[in-house]
Amino acid sequence: MGALMLDPWISALSFLIFAALMPLSVLLGATLLRVKVREQPPAKFESYECGERPDGDAWLRFHPRYYLVALVFVLFDVEVAFLFPWALNVHGLGGFALIEMFVFLGILLLGWLYALRKGAIKWQ
Repeated sequence: MGALMLDPWISALSFLIFAALMPLSVLLGATLLRVKVREQPPAKFESYECGERPDGDAWLRFHPRYYLVALVFVLFDVEVAFLFPWALNVHGLGGFALIEMFVFLGILLLGWLYALRKGAIKWQ
């Protein structure tokens, strides 16, 4: 073989060393070459640096309904993520896959009905 053919372990080790040293050298170079500010501007320590004065407290309490909407969105988003590949291959999968998808959707429907019955998705 050629003279440049190295043992796979040596080339993997050299790649890992390079992969570790490259980001560290970039961080070190950025630290050494950074622009240092002699005096901190007073606006830096305010809540808004765009020149506007803050109006009220920045910490607001959100109603749990917003978190519920996000949770329901994630639930149905994951459901679509499982349905889409199945729908693309439904002809090749056969009848058993159709039954399994109805079972999957049935379990999701039962969970949704349980949440409705417990009042977890009750809009006010």
